[in-house]
Amino acid sequence: MNVESLAGVAELVGRSRALGDDNTLVVHGGGNTSIKTVGPDHLGRQRPLLVIKASGVDLRTAEADGFVALFLDDLLAAREHRAMDDDDMTRFLAHCRADLGTRRPSIETLLHAFLPSAHVDHVHADAICALTNGLDPEATVRSALGRDVAFVRYRRPGFDLAKEVAAHGGAEAVVLEHHGLVTWAETSDVALARTRDLVLRARLYLEQRMQKRPMRELPSLEPYEVERLLLTLRGRLSADGRRILHVDASGRAVSDRDDAAVVLEAGPATADHLLRTRAFPIVVRTADDILPAVDSAERAAREQWERHRDSAPAGTRMRDVRPVVALVPGLGRIAAGADEKAARVVSEVAARTHAVAATVIDAFGAARALDDKDVFDLEYWPLELAKLAANSERDLETRVFIVTGAASGIGRDVSVALAARGAHVALADLDAVGLARTEAVIHAAGGAALAVRTDVTKTDDIDRLVHDTVMRWGGLDGAVSNAGVAVMGRIEALSLDEWSKSLAVNTTSHFLLTKRVLAALRAQGIGGSLVYIASKNAFSPGEAFGAYSIAKAAEVQLARIVAIEAGRVGVRANVVNPDAVFEGSRLWEGGLREERAAAHHVDPGELEKFYAARSLLGVAVRGSDVAEAVAFCLSDRSSRMTGCVLTVDGGVASAFPR
Repeated sequence: MNVESLAGVAELVGRSRALGDDNTLVVHGGGNTSIKTVGPDHLGRQRPLLVIKASGVDLRTAEADGFVALFLDDLLAAREHRAMDDDDMTRFLAHCRADLGTRRPSIETLLHAFLPSAHVDHVHADAICALTNGLDPEATVRSALGRDVAFVRYRRPGFDLAKEVAAHGGAEAVVLEHHGLVTWAETSDVALARTRDLVLRARLYLEQRMQKRPMRELPSLEPYEVERLLLTLRGRLSADGRRILHVDASGRAVSDRDDAAVVLEAGPATADHLLRTRAFPIVVRTADDILPAVDSAERAAREQWERHRDSAPAGTRMRDVRPVVALVPGLGRIAAGADEKAARVVSEVAARTHAVAATVIDAFGAARALDDKDVFDLEYWPLELAKLAANSERDLETRVFIVTGAASGIGRDVSVALAARGAHVALADLDAVGLARTEAVIHAAGGAALAVRTDVTKTDDIDRLVHDTVMRWGGLDGAVSNAGVAVMGRIEALSLDEWSKSLAVNTTSHFLLTKRVLAALRAQGIGGSLVYIASKNAFSPGEAFGAYSIAKAAEVQLARIVAIEAGRVGVRANVVNPDAVFEGSRLWEGGLREERAAAHHVDPGELEKFYAARSLLGVAVRGSDVAEAVAFCLSDRSSRMTGCVLTVDGGVASAFPR
């Protein structure tokens, strides 16, 4: 059965997106919408169906394939049961499937099925959650929304909650304590309007009771303070697996409050908030606060596990205890995730949780958190944890690298290849147009990239490059020092300017980047990897190419020194020596092709064939070949390798390292 072809589904998708577009109504992956319609079974018989959002699908971007169809008459038969645990419910829903999709039906499928109306919506609106998270939630809901809206005490979603909500089917809507709002209607437009109307009424009620709180006028943290703080935090959080950090200045609305810690103590507003933000966020003011704050949060998570572990499902293991949210006065909110997207989602969800808690405190004086046992049950609830299950085979997913010379040639190919393996790549080059093209290619493929126009020979530019990278992703795992320039001419014919240019770009720029990156890696404290793109000429120089060959030899020696000096802090340094990469490269412009062709006594148009033929394998070297070697050097597959030179030249015997 094709869900998209069913009557009313297009309307359902539109309503879902309208709700998802308002982040004060639902968080990423949260909320549920459904429609009751009809469709054929496997024998072609028309049967009543429930079409509902699949678990974990984001309403903001939902398409028809994000919904599942189930036979409604089968679902309604479950109302005759007196009890049904989560495992039984999961198996039961599987037997009720009308489509052949692989997505799991929403945890709240039975709740939607048991309500008689054709259109049902469930949102976790900030304003509604604020009504239910105060000290007397039932009285507050009655006062704000009237007696036509039912109130249901907190109960974890499942069969029992579905039956309890169904008992209020004659009401205008139901407010679920610590869980949001359920509305229903016979048309999609009325269902959407009812949700918006009730949320608006809740907002107006809260606004009338809000106490104006004077904000502290805190100065913004200095850039160097922010960088040190981020590096320290990422280093501590990445000790058991790398994390990407996301900084959101809008978090200052809470972080700069004098009661920021009290806001955090209010806990998650709903289960969907807790799923991604976890139970133990932290408040830090300086880099020196990070270690004790993280240690305290992890200790609290372990103690919670010890208190309630006996009630966890059999075979359950303790979740990752690292905090994923930090508030920093003068900076805002920092969120951690496996990649940039995940960290941004955590930040978005945390923003909603903190907004609800702050509103409750300002409107009612105090917030009432979920019971510790309820929080634990949600943290370790298999049906919710399944939303987070994801398997990735991309070996650089949590890593951050800088690539210089990224606008074209080897640098561009390396950048695209690293991003395809999940890396977050800061792209550096003087060529802003080429840089933008590389960035666009990576973004179009779903990768993470940051373009920073950089003159690699200038200390200030290098400093800004590293700082911007740390600000974007919280830290750094290494760099590919690739930028280079071809300088031609015999030694006696070279001018001092030509000689100096070659050294500045082909040697000194690598030193400047290395010096700045090493300082960041040392502060972060979790090691790293540096890869230097040198050249076959470092070991096998060419006539009339001395300035380039000498500078590249110095680059190799720089890498070896780095390997010696930085090995004790876990930083590796390796060299990749390519030869004659023509594809997409600008190195051969400005007469180099013609000059090298003359040196080898071949026609310029035949130069590529000449280089390929002179190699032992008789093959041309591509940028993608170099990228494979670089990715290997940056990954954990080469974790025991440093001070090495990898040749990617098809086999040039005179350039064998020795």
